[in-house]
Order: sequence, then C-alpha cells, then structure tokens
Amino acid sequence: MKCPFCSSQRDKVIDSRLSKDGLAIRRRRECLECRRRFTTYERVEEINLLVVKKDGRREPFDRNKIITGMLKACEKRPISVKIIENFVSEFERELQERGEREVESKEIGERVMKKLYELDEVAYVRFASVYRSFKDINQFMDELKELLREKESQKAKDKGQGEFRSKPTLELIKKGVE
Repeated sequence: MKCPFCSSQRDKVIDSRLSKDGLAIRRRRECLECRRRFTTYERVEEINLLVVKKDGRREPFDRNKIITGMLKACEKRPISVKIIENFVSEFERELQERGEREVESKEIGERVMKKLYELDEVAYVRFASVYRSFKDINQFMDELKELLREKESQKAKDKGQGEFRSKPTLELIKKGVE
C-alpha cells in the first residue's frame, strides 16, 4: 500500500478489524520509511447498477430514492423505517447477486408495490397512485376494486370457503363513484 505522506510502498499492518457497518475491513498501517500511520479500508467490489427509466435514460441505482418513496407512501401508517430499510437492503443485495449491470425502473416499482401490498393497503394505494400515474378517477377506482377483490378472495380462502363473489364493500365504492 502506498503511503499517503511519503509515497513509499513499504508499510506494515498494525491493526485490522471490521468497520462499523460490517461491509469493510479497516486496517491501521504504519509506513516503514516515514513512520507515520494511516488507515485503509478493504471492500468487496460491487457492480455499479444502472436503472433504465421508461424513456430509455439510464441513471445510477439510488437506494435512497426507494426508501424516500416508500416512506412517503407509509407516512402516518404503522410501518417502521427499519422494515423499509431491510426490504431495500435485501432487494439491493438480490440485484447485486444477479450480476446484471442494468435493471428496469418498472421492475423496481413493481417490487416496491408488491412489498407495500403485503405491508399496508393504504401505503400500497398511495404508492400505486403515484407510480401508475392514473389518468382519471376511474383508473384509480379500478385499482381499488382489484385490491378489494384480492383481499376478499384471500379472506374466503383463509376461512376455507373458496372464492366468492359477494362484495358489499365494492358496492359501496361503486355507489361513491356514481
């Protein structure tokens, strides 16, 4: 390792330990020429992931954008920041493990919507309304109806009754639109 003070390549490692985040090894070194000490970090080389936007532009993957979008959707909802951060970390790790250099923004958005659907219906609808850019109230209502259909179908399956068609909550929504 080259000394940052005298540029000598001769040094010795005095101490090695994991960094606070556990993603790097921190090494304290001493230059054998000028006797000054310096710190180096050893990290796994990660692939710089690019996001392909709808219009074809490419931009660097930014996990903070996903976290910010999810936090906005989950505002005043009982979803902890830790759950969101863990999801984003896991998702980012999966993308890195695939070894591909690019990911479509659509894949990211769909994955976030799927997770929000599992976590909280209100957060899901909030995110979907922005992500899908509904043209009018009818498109928005269609999404809500589909959400309710899936939830009621799941309730029926949980009760062992199979899928059913009685949807009183859907009828209330329809009346609200008319």
